[in-house]
Amino acid sequence: MKALLVTHGTRGDVQPFLALAVAFRRAGHDAVLAAPASFADSAVSYDVEFAPLDEGPNRLLRDPTMVKAIEGGYRGVRGKLTAISTIRRIKPLMADVLRDVGAVACSSGADLLVHSPSVPAQHAAELLGVPAVLATLQPGWVPTSEFPCPMVPLPRVPRFLNRATYLTVSATMRAYNGVVNTWRADDLGLARGRGPDHALVLQAFSSAVTPVDPAWPESVRTTGFWLLPRNAAWSPEMSLRAFLEAGPPPVYLGFGSMAGRDAQRIGDIVADAVRDAGVRAVVATGWGGLATRSSDDLLVIDQAPHDWLFGKVAAVVHHGGGGTTAAALAAGVAPGDLPVRRRSTPLGAADARCRRCPSATSPPEHHRHLAQRRDHSSRERSRAPATRHRPQRADPRGRRCRHSRPRPGGDPQWTWLTASRRPSA
Repeated sequence: MKALLVTHGTRGDVQPFLALAVAFRRAGHDAVLAAPASFADSAVSYDVEFAPLDEGPNRLLRDPTMVKAIEGGYRGVRGKLTAISTIRRIKPLMADVLRDVGAVACSSGADLLVHSPSVPAQHAAELLGVPAVLATLQPGWVPTSEFPCPMVPLPRVPRFLNRATYLTVSATMRAYNGVVNTWRADDLGLARGRGPDHALVLQAFSSAVTPVDPAWPESVRTTGFWLLPRNAAWSPEMSLRAFLEAGPPPVYLGFGSMAGRDAQRIGDIVADAVRDAGVRAVVATGWGGLATRSSDDLLVIDQAPHDWLFGKVAAVVHHGGGGTTAAALAAGVAPGDLPVRRRSTPLGAADARCRRCPSATSPPEHHRHLAQRRDHSSRERSRAPATRHRPQRADPRGRRCRHSRPRPGGDPQWTWLTASRRPSA
């Protein structure tokens, strides 16, 4: 079987699909990863066939107006106007991505197409005559009455209105119908329309973090997180290894791909909080959301494999992204979701709710309050007896998350995925 895996966005959107591609290959199948061209090196490092897509909406991630709106959660009248303007700006950029998706699909020879919600690649699957599988990396895409849509920044609503909150997501996706229909007609040679239904919906997160609705149909499967195994060729820089060995386990701080408007100011706040808390820290700059300098008790790095690093730290303070949340849970270290945006990401909020974290039910404070929060949480977590010398795997969800790698063909829960491919001629 050959699978075409299509995704777009930042590292958190691409890395789980790379993990899936690696799993397909290890199970004896072929896989092609179609993602933004900037991720080509990552695919090559795992010997995964790669098809580059246009960077598309990723070009807006550094736009000052966009960054400001994201930080504010699109709140207020100005935020809503910015959201509308963003959709208008994204449309032509998405058209470039879709053209590449069509070209890649036509030359792929795929028997199965798995895609993220950010790219409506089910239309390309229709052209190929193969099943389309939707893979969601966070809750919010499959409606349920059990809980409101965690992707929508709404106040608490009565239970009977929970399902209605998901209409906001579908309405947002419909805003791109014009671009998609033009792509269907002009590039794929298909009639305008909604496209095929998905044969399966894979929810690539853990039921230990967010509820699973027993009323969901059999075609909706919550598989666990898709964790990318560490590249065998990777080794830590000497400075990182030396810092970890020089003292007690540090606190990890990182904001992933969430870039702020004033990286230096945020970096200064982080450095002050680390100093005031009396802890050591490893700070990952990621996509430039913060900027600070190394010192005796603070080491600045670009990035490091979470499965390696998180096993050596006392606590993980992060932006609430799905990949970092999964890695922190798998490592069993004390987690802290501190969103860069006004509201937590869906998985960050779900994890915080499971831990009864107060910040899970209220919008986080502005960055100017970050130091006070870090001062308390970092000191308490990193100095607790259970984590002073080595992080303990106390979270009962950790074991489930550590073993939630995709195993197509090698795990009974994946048999329905490999069985959904196009029958051989």
